[in-house]
Amino acid sequence: MTESENVVCTICIANYNGRDIIDDCIRSVLGQQCSFPYEIIVHDDASPDNSADDIAARYPQVALIRSIENVGYCISNNRMADRARGRFLLFLNNDATLEPDALQTLYDEAHAQTAPTVFTLPQYNTGTGELVDRGLLLDLFLNPVPNLDSARHNVATVHGACLWVPKILWDEIGGFPEWFLMVAEDLYLCCVTRLWGGAVRVAGRSGYHHRIGHSLGGGKVQNRGLNTTLYRRQLSERNKTFTMVLCYTLPFLLAILPIHILLLMVEGLVLAVVRLDLSIFTHIYLNAITALWQYRRILRAQRRILQKSRTSGIIRFFSVFRILPRKLQLLFKYGLPTIRG
Repeated sequence: MTESENVVCTICIANYNGRDIIDDCIRSVLGQQCSFPYEIIVHDDASPDNSADDIAARYPQVALIRSIENVGYCISNNRMADRARGRFLLFLNNDATLEPDALQTLYDEAHAQTAPTVFTLPQYNTGTGELVDRGLLLDLFLNPVPNLDSARHNVATVHGACLWVPKILWDEIGGFPEWFLMVAEDLYLCCVTRLWGGAVRVAGRSGYHHRIGHSLGGGKVQNRGLNTTLYRRQLSERNKTFTMVLCYTLPFLLAILPIHILLLMVEGLVLAVVRLDLSIFTHIYLNAITALWQYRRILRAQRRILQKSRTSGIIRFFSVFRILPRKLQLLFKYGLPTIRG
């Protein structure tokens, strides 16, 4: 931590009802063994659990932004980035903790790159200590595929739970799309970075530990089955579709998008029938399709901006993708997901 104007990195922690977990997160940042000055900003998203008061009382060295209304993850992080003084930003979930050499590892790796690069660290499950991933690959429908190969450092995307990005790159991209609200904003940032000729990498040393699924109640395996929530899945399918429309080259988009829409419809109908719940189809899958029309003007304008600055060829862009659909792999391994309201 520092009061100096020469801040190298700003750690941005979005908080909502994190009173029971954010202490571990902040302490892990304050305990970093690194050779450069950094600062911490926490954005409290109108938490009703009074966690903002606890943060202010316990950590006066932390810059605290108190939102008077709940604005969501994307706006929360954009606000912190606007206030940041660091040349690098590290977005960190309030349910994540850093290993002591994490910042130094990220900083050293960043300085070894010649192109703008987004970084993450190996992710470990807080409860079990098991390695979750070393960044993520993608299938053609933008479903994440965990990378467990220690020899692979170039990946397709990373989790927003621990995401390092140069401030200049963040500003050029324009931050997270606020109309995403939350979920897949990290996917968007990484896809745009690679579209514009940058890289997405995992730093091989150090790591972070994450209470997976804590924030939105999904995204994890429980009792040998996939568990998620209606809201999380709704945002995930919608925002992945948005990212596809924004970042895929036109010929590839025209080939993939119809297949993607068809598969979403089939998946939604099967889940609705099996679970005897029509809301699964309407709230998640039909919503992902109708949202394309509702947001058509925003998507058209944003796509024009992104594609105009594209420098990555199609082979390079898809070099970190996998052909086999990830959902089929998960279906064979875990069966149909449980989706809670």
